[in-house]
Formats: sequence, structure tokens, C-alpha cells
Amino acid sequence: MAVPSLPAGLPKPAAGQPCPCGTGRVHDSCCGPLLAGVRPAATAEELMRSRFTAHVAHDWRYLHATYRPTSRKPYVEEEDAAQIPWTRLIVHAHEPGPAADVAFVDFSAYYATEDGEQALHEKAEFVRTEGRWLYTRNVRNGPAPAKTAPKAGRNDPCPCGSGRKFKHCCGR
Repeated sequence: MAVPSLPAGLPKPAAGQPCPCGTGRVHDSCCGPLLAGVRPAATAEELMRSRFTAHVAHDWRYLHATYRPTSRKPYVEEEDAAQIPWTRLIVHAHEPGPAADVAFVDFSAYYATEDGEQALHEKAEFVRTEGRWLYTRNVRNGPAPAKTAPKAGRNDPCPCGSGRKFKHCCGR
């Protein structure tokens, strides 16, 4: 019995082709120089995008070198590395952290399954060490919690903007 194959993901990056990271730029001038080691990522977001491209390209050595816990260890090739068919990347936010060398990137990486396209939504922490950005850990899996406006008290100004107290306006 034949095993059904997964839907196709993005093709491996090639010279002159759009970069898989979603910037709309050509791979040669986007993530290509980072994966080739020509230059380091200038921002945490740029590192995040290059790491996504490395997943598409199956460049496990680059992923190893840009992950803080393994960045100083020698790379050892794994026999059965997961080859997920990644389809697209959306970066929702790039935020500075509590220190100048810390940043957070909120993103969704999409991949194909037999059931259709699925999303990995994560907020990741990045740290700049010795001038190089490194991925350190995921801070949150899934979308950000929904923020609700605080409830207006009886004597607070009405949130509708009328200028009246809540109890004399919308609080009736």
C-alpha cells in the first residue's frame, strides 16, 4: 500500500528567485548572504526570516549555528531530520526587549499537511551576542491573548465619548 505524500511546500531557494521568507526580495539579496555566511543578520526579524528560509532549504547547519544553545557547539549531521513542507511566513511584530540586545519576533510559519495548510504561531526571543543575533527560545505558542478594555465604573467618563458620566449615559 502506497503512503500518501504531503502537499508540496515552497521550493528550495535558488539564485534569481523570490526569497521564501516573504519579503518579496530576491533570495540573492535577502536571506542568501546570511545562509552563506557572508554577513550576519542586522536585526532579530532578519534572523527569523533567514531561519525560516533555512528550514525551507534544509540548511540544518545554519539553524544549528543561529540557535543560542547550540551555536558554540560543533555541528553533527542528523540522519532523519524532519523535512516539513513549509508554505509561507508572516511576521506579525518585531519588538525591542528589556535590553538593547534582546528582541522579540511574533510570527506565523505555515506548512502543508494532508488536511491542508496549518500554522505554527510563535513569539520568539532573540539575543545579540558578540554582534550576532541568535534565536534563544519561544516565549509563547499561539496567538497573543486578546486584550479587553477595562470596564467603566459608574462615575467614570463614558467610553462612548459623550463627556458624561457612565451612569448617566450608556450605564443606564
